[in-house]
Amino acid sequence: MTTKRLRILVLVCSTRPGALGPAVGRWLAETLAPSADMLDAELVPLAIGDLRLPFLDEEEHPSTGVHHHEHTRRWSRIVDGVDGFVFVTPEYNYGMPATLKNALDYLGPEWAWKPVGFVSYGHTSAGTRAVQHAKQVVTTLRLVPLGSTVAIRIADAMREDRFAPAARHADAAEGLLAELVRVSRALAPLRENGHADAVAGPLPGSYARRLSPDDAPEVTVLQRCCWLEEAFANDTLAIPALHESLDEVRAWLADWHTTGLWRDGRLLGMVRTRRTGADLHVGRLAVAPDLRGLGVGRWLLRLAESAREGCRRIVLSTGAASHRNLTLYQGQGYVPLPEAPDDGVVSLAKAVPA
Repeated sequence: MTTKRLRILVLVCSTRPGALGPAVGRWLAETLAPSADMLDAELVPLAIGDLRLPFLDEEEHPSTGVHHHEHTRRWSRIVDGVDGFVFVTPEYNYGMPATLKNALDYLGPEWAWKPVGFVSYGHTSAGTRAVQHAKQVVTTLRLVPLGSTVAIRIADAMREDRFAPAARHADAAEGLLAELVRVSRALAPLRENGHADAVAGPLPGSYARRLSPDDAPEVTVLQRCCWLEEAFANDTLAIPALHESLDEVRAWLADWHTTGLWRDGRLLGMVRTRRTGADLHVGRLAVAPDLRGLGVGRWLLRLAESAREGCRRIVLSTGAASHRNLTLYQGQGYVPLPEAPDDGVVSLAKAVPA
C-alpha cells in the first residue's frame, strides 16, 4: 500500500451570503488539524463559491474527461489531485444545495474510487436529508460515501451568535477523518489502476505507472529484498541499493524515469531509464523474489526499451556473479562491453536498429 501523504479536500458547499458554512468549515479544519498530522493527511480547505462554476456549460459529456473551459479544467485539476473529500453542506428543501450538485455534475473520472464524508448542518434534521440526497448522486460517480457523518443542529451549536459545537461533534469529526483516511488508503489501488497513465501489467490484476518521490518507501523495501541476493551472489555489500536512505531514493526517483509494477497496492517490480547522449541507460530492474520466473523481468525490460527512440544503444549493468541476470540480458540480445572496468560489475549493451 502506498504511504504517500493523503490530500483531503474540505469543500464548503453553501454560497448564500451570510451563510453558516464558512464558520463550520473553519471549525472543522481547526478541530481536525492535529489528527490530520497524526494520520499523515493534509486538509485542503475550499469554498465552492471560489470556483465560480456556472451551471454546467461543457459540450462534452463529463465522462470523457474533455474540458474546454478554464473553470472546468481548474476544477478537474483540484479534484484529480486529492485522495478524498469532506463536503460541508446545509440542507435546502430536503436536499443538497444546487451548487454542490452542479460541481459534482461537471466531472466524471476524476471522482472515481475516492471516499467522501459529510458534515451537515440545519434545523430539524441537522442536514441529514441533504446527505441522503447527496449519497444517491455520489455513488453514481464511483465516489465511496462513508458511514461516519457529522450532523449539527444549528440551535444546539450556537452560543450568543457564535458557532460553538459540542464535544460530541468534535468526536464525530475525528471519527469521520479516521475512517476517511483508512478507506482512502484501501481504495488507492483502484484509483491508480484506473488512472489514464496506468497500463495493464503482465500478471492478472497488475498495472504499471511511473513512480514518484512519494513512492520512495515502497521502492526502498523492494530494493533491499532484491539486492540482498545480489550481495550474497557477488560476495559484497557495496551495493548502493542496499544502503540508500529514503531521501536518496527520493532524489533519484525525481531524476530518473522509473516505472513500477503494482497489484493490490503492492510494488511487485520496477525499472528505471535515463538518456545520456545517444545511450539509453537502464537500471534498477527488480522483481519481488516470490514472483521470479513468471516473465515479469522480461516485461519490465521491454517496457524500459520502449523509450529507445533516438538512441543508438541501450546500456545496463549487473554483478559479475549475477548469473540469473546475465542469462536474462544476454537472452534479450545484450552483449558485454569489452571496455568495461574489472570491478566486479559487468556492463552490457544492445544496439538500437536504425
